[in-house]
Amino acid sequence: MREIFTGLPWWVKWIAVPIIALVVFGGLIASVVGFVIGLLFKVLVFVALVGGLIYVVRKFMSSSSSRSDW
Repeated sequence: MREIFTGLPWWVKWIAVPIIALVVFGGLIASVVGFVIGLLFKVLVFVALVGGLIYVVRKFMSSSSSRSDW
């Protein structure tokens, strides 16, 4: 790979090649990033719903047991 870039100006290696890579793979990169962000959001919603369910069940169980003590 180094042999290909030897003798080329610095701007080809550091500007032109990354821009070409972004143009070619930009859609793929955007879809992967979008998928990861969507997955993290779904995991966060899942954790929040499970935590809320556990909170409600514990609150209900503690209130029902205190009523039975009377």
